[in-house]
Amino acid sequence: MAPPATIRCCAAALTLMLYILIISPSSSAIYCDEDDCYDLLGVTQTANASEIKKAYYKLSLKHHPDKNPDPESKKLFVKIANAYEILKDEATREQYDYAIAHPEEVFYNTARYYHAYYGHKTDPRFVLVGLLLILSGFQYMNQMTRYNQAVAMVKKTPAYKNRLRALELERSGGVTNKKKSNRQMDKKVEEDLSKELELDIKGTQKPSIWELLGVRFIVLPYTIGKLLLWNGCWFWRYKVKHAPYSWEDAAYLTQRSLRVPHDAWGNIDESTKEDLVQRRLWVKSNLDTYFAGLRKESKRRR
Repeated sequence: MAPPATIRCCAAALTLMLYILIISPSSSAIYCDEDDCYDLLGVTQTANASEIKKAYYKLSLKHHPDKNPDPESKKLFVKIANAYEILKDEATREQYDYAIAHPEEVFYNTARYYHAYYGHKTDPRFVLVGLLLILSGFQYMNQMTRYNQAVAMVKKTPAYKNRLRALELERSGGVTNKKKSNRQMDKKVEEDLSKELELDIKGTQKPSIWELLGVRFIVLPYTIGKLLLWNGCWFWRYKVKHAPYSWEDAAYLTQRSLRVPHDAWGNIDESTKEDLVQRRLWVKSNLDTYFAGLRKESKRRR
């Protein structure tokens, strides 16, 4: 005895076959219902585009609602117009002819029909541009939200309030008004002074349009060209001519050797940078010695 699962699969397959053979209409019927598109226009299947166009205009003059108020004529005109839309386009006409020749391929013909009429016909380039604009918009709003939240949190810290008071004393010449009746005025002064304070929040920077995906994609050719030029100049200067590293290039090598992010490297004071660059940490032996010294110093402090 067959397992229940096998019986259910056979029943489903049988049901599907019955639907295709009995219930489902001809695959060509999805184009002009039960009518033949060529018969509706009064042309043969071998008619060319010019003959199809002439037949449609002749029938439209006879059955157009503006020419013939008969309701049945109006219904017929809708069918004629639909048949013309199918046959005037070479792609849909080819699909219709295939459906007539292969009525057994119901699912394939149906899929081709809906793809032709409801599939997107937009230029992929416009789709890509629209997608980049949407992603860039979400990216900008997300970064702005995170930045505003970080600023709001920083403004609640005592350190920020102390900086604000110091700036207020500096602007007022050391005199501040502490009357409770001027609380609203103090709030306005606080807003004005907060605009003068440059908040440097690590990990959360104010969003820039140059960091958006859409802008990066647009300037991608320039970025690639600039990168190739930079690598070419680097190879020629330091690999071919064996010139000594400039301070900026030595600093770049030091930052890369230490794996320090660009933002974090920018926050290091100049004296520390100078010391690190002089150690020539891009040389592996120097880097190993430097890390060994750090580990030794860490153990000593314990």
